[in-house]
Amino acid sequence: MMLEKYRTILNQAEAEIIEKKSRFIATVRPVKNEEEARQFIDEMKKKYWNATHNVFAYQIGDRNEIQRCSDDGEPQGTAGKPVLDVLAGEDIKNTAVVVTRYFGGTLLGTGGLVRAYGKSAKEGILSAGIAEMVLYRRFSIVTDYPTSGKIQYEVLQDGHIIHDTIYTENVEFIILTESNRAEEFNNKMIDISNGKASITSVDEIYGVWLNGNLDLQE
Repeated sequence: MMLEKYRTILNQAEAEIIEKKSRFIATVRPVKNEEEARQFIDEMKKKYWNATHNVFAYQIGDRNEIQRCSDDGEPQGTAGKPVLDVLAGEDIKNTAVVVTRYFGGTLLGTGGLVRAYGKSAKEGILSAGIAEMVLYRRFSIVTDYPTSGKIQYEVLQDGHIIHDTIYTENVEFIILTESNRAEEFNNKMIDISNGKASITSVDEIYGVWLNGNLDLQE
């Protein structure tokens, strides 16, 4: 079963905070699997090879089946875990975070470290922007011109999305409806077209709203 909705990030981003002269740089990247997460971590370790620590955490899978984190030499539980807690707390899937620390000469203590690593991870994620992915079912509805106005009206009234309209001797609407409303939508279309429209369920696809536009993850 595909998830009806989930939260993730779409683009790599970074954010930096300074705590008592220590620099914390959080880099965040979307990852599809553990291999991608590992590659990203290696990349960051190479980029920040002279840093004091490169702490990481990632969470992958529909049910967050894969959760890993590393303190990379910081006192146990003060670094990787707070970063993972941010991902888990916000339920952000398929995302990896590396927090790079350049030591500034002042010890932060365990509480200070937990706060600094957690805060920088949060800032990195805010900088990337959390995207809510919604599972849509895509329908093709082919109908005659007289019925098309009625279908268009009902589709928009019910808050579904007309993704495309193709005019030939008939009218074809490509409609996106949230997957959990697909059956109700299908029944209503049969009803209002008196069974005259050809209604085909094409596939399921994730979409995300960005700046008022729906971006489909083809």
